[in-house]
Amino acid sequence: MSKVAIIGAGVSGLSMANYLEKNNIDYHIYERRTPNDLKGHGFILPKEGIEHLSSIINIDDLYTKGSFLKKYLHYSQGGELISEKDLDDVFVVSRSALIEILAKGIPAEKISYETTVALNGFSHGKADITLDENTPLEADIVVASDGSRSRIRRTIFEHETMKAVLENEVVNIIENEELASQIESNFLKFHHENGGLTFGVLKLSPSKILWYCQFDISKFFINEDYTPDCIKQFMQDHFGDWNPLISSIIEGSSYENAHIWRVYELEELNPFYHENVVFIGDSAHPLIPFTSQGVTSALKDSYTLTQLLLEGNNLQETFKKYEEERKPEIEIHIKNGRALLNQFLLPLSEQPKNTLPISYK
Repeated sequence: MSKVAIIGAGVSGLSMANYLEKNNIDYHIYERRTPNDLKGHGFILPKEGIEHLSSIINIDDLYTKGSFLKKYLHYSQGGELISEKDLDDVFVVSRSALIEILAKGIPAEKISYETTVALNGFSHGKADITLDENTPLEADIVVASDGSRSRIRRTIFEHETMKAVLENEVVNIIENEELASQIESNFLKFHHENGGLTFGVLKLSPSKILWYCQFDISKFFINEDYTPDCIKQFMQDHFGDWNPLISSIIEGSSYENAHIWRVYELEELNPFYHENVVFIGDSAHPLIPFTSQGVTSALKDSYTLTQLLLEGNNLQETFKKYEEERKPEIEIHIKNGRALLNQFLLPLSEQPKNTLPISYK
């Protein structure tokens, strides 16, 4: 079987590595960050994502790190209930916990951290890649999983257009048992009456809360220094007079690890492969956060690609089948995400009732 190089050790890269490991396919991961470079960021996993994870991890490990969500509760900024909807096997987990669980399945000798990767072009159908500016990378297949702003993708598809989405996020985790005790295992989302500003709350454990705010970047701004004090001031200025639960969370949070998510999307999807390079996860198809399908899509990409590699067909045929299987579903999520974004921008009075902030195909 061919040697596979995986570029990037985020959720998509580690998922791919786990599938390859389970199927005895030779691989190595290259990651430019350190193992401990994990911000306060979290994921929502619908049922399908949990099912795919269960084939590569001990699922009980996952269940100890997060929480199943019973209902989606949509509120006004003051706390008036607008709508509620039952959730079917939807799970929330922090990014650091999921990365830690996925990394358990990867032997230490199969991953290189603090390694820079540069694509210099192609020769005889193969990518010419160097590591740390001078070491040639020898691989039959290169799996690019280096995120939504993928350097490899932008090098190959140099005329692509990435555009800023009219929404950014602040994501953070607070450890506070007293506050967590006030929250049941539900997905709470508070919406400003004029639209374009929301606050979400999800309970990770008896003592941990994952929270995030979404804001219309044409109306609201964070100082681009992105210092903890700037982020906290932004939260106090725009959410300080909302429901008391929100103000308590804002005041009780540390902002040292708060994550600013500047959201971008491709104006038009590129091909999912080029020569011996194939893209998975956000590097293939950045999904805006309203879909809540980023992790599940990455898992499905990795699973599908692995199964096709096991068939042992011509590489271009394999990659073509992979794109044909995955692209139609991704296009549905992109369409749904844009619709949910447009709803987010509307005043509360124009919000549709019983809409879930999750894209389903």
